[in-house]
Amino acid sequence: MKICGVEIKGSEAVVCLLNYQDGLFTLPECRVRKVEFNKRNSTGDLRYFQATFKKLMSDYSVEQVVIKERPLKGKFAGGALGFKMEAAIQCIDGLEVDTMSPQVFKEAIKRNPITVSFSETGLKVFQEAAFNVAFAKHMNLQYPPPPPSSELL
Repeated sequence: MKICGVEIKGSEAVVCLLNYQDGLFTLPECRVRKVEFNKRNSTGDLRYFQATFKKLMSDYSVEQVVIKERPLKGKFAGGALGFKMEAAIQCIDGLEVDTMSPQVFKEAIKRNPITVSFSETGLKVFQEAAFNVAFAKHMNLQYPPPPPSSELL
């Protein structure tokens, strides 16, 4: 299964394609490392961003997209433009899109640590978060987390 990990930073959606098949991970080549959104903030620009992202996913036969969730409030909160970009990606017809919270991400990586050093992947440094979230999604699909225990007190 080919998953695209996405981290939204400012007006860019940083992407990383990660394929898992027959127990092996591969990093397919991709013509772009990030999809930019024009800061003019018009309807046409948002539709263009959405169409560009959809075309990229279609060209590489991506089956699922997972977006790294950002806090709604606080010091590290995402900006309004980023949330618009996230919504545009989530509303693409025919594309399965999920978000992954930091808690789910940490749990997945704790259960199934990444066994290769990021520097050995050949990806750019700014793609690390997108790679990590794609890896965590693959691990959650292959090895689902155990259901929460329901102990009666």
